[in-house]
Amino acid sequence: MQLRHSLDFDDVKAALEAADREAAHNGWAVSIAILDDGGHLLGFLRRNGATALSAQFAVDKARTAALSRRESKFYDEAVKGGRLAMLAAQNVLPLEGGVPVLVGGHCLGAIGVSGVKSAEDAQIAAAGLRILLDRVPIGGGTPGGDAGL
Repeated sequence: MQLRHSLDFDDVKAALEAADREAAHNGWAVSIAILDDGGHLLGFLRRNGATALSAQFAVDKARTAALSRRESKFYDEAVKGGRLAMLAAQNVLPLEGGVPVLVGGHCLGAIGVSGVKSAEDAQIAAAGLRILLDRVPIGGGTPGGDAGL
């Protein structure tokens, strides 16, 4: 039997707060979504002034990253490179701003951000991701081990 780690309430709260601080520091009106590894919503924040569509895009970017275990930027670049068939893939939003939470090669979930330029969305998501990775205990904390996240 394999044990697996997951994001808990405190992890989600810390990541949302870190991403929100990054957005506030830059004056960006964005939506921030954190999903589990199956693409289900764990936490969400929509800053004042963020559009309704940014809320949906944040969730979709995070879902893309969680289900594929890759940054949504991978699909963005593929489409820009001419692989238009990527546009037909279900549950894939090929826009930068979704990052998976990978620990020891296992996906715990993802963070998606939308509302500003794609690289800026990714910058905010990275701030949330850094907090989550900082919470992994020293010594690895890989799923199946004895460290908790």
